[in-house]
Amino acid sequence: MLIRDARPADLPAVAEIYAHYVLTSTATFEEVPPTEADWRARFDTVGSLGLPFLVGELDGRVAGYAYCGTYRPRPAYRHTVENSIYLAATATGQGLGGALLRRLVEGCVERDVRQIIAVVADGPAASASLALHRRHGFTDAGRLVGVGHKHGQWLDTILMQRAL
Repeated sequence: MLIRDARPADLPAVAEIYAHYVLTSTATFEEVPPTEADWRARFDTVGSLGLPFLVGELDGRVAGYAYCGTYRPRPAYRHTVENSIYLAATATGQGLGGALLRRLVEGCVERDVRQIIAVVADGPAASASLALHRRHGFTDAGRLVGVGHKHGQWLDTILMQRAL
């Protein structure tokens, strides 16, 4: 297992991993998978903010990714970020998520980040994501009821927070 900074050449794998969740789950509220060009824009934005964008490799292949982005656009939120972490369906249960999240938190500590927010969609994959975040010091901060609609169902989001 290798955790490293993402490179532009990793973005096709990142796009493929995320597209699976967009199309088959309620883990994300996006309904159309972002293109590689969309991912390049996200990658560039994260880089321009000086925030971490990581990939995890298993057997030499990108099998997961994690990054932080702006939590809210207003300047007073500049020390708070929102994290995103996804693993290839074949990479779950191998410790990769924990390794990515640990390094992501470390990267935020090295920058001027004070709070990390996780927004977890309440659905079949929620329990694993909630457990992962709790193991890494995130606490429950609230629930937004029925704020998303995907695959014919109304979904809640669970807000989690970690102070650095």
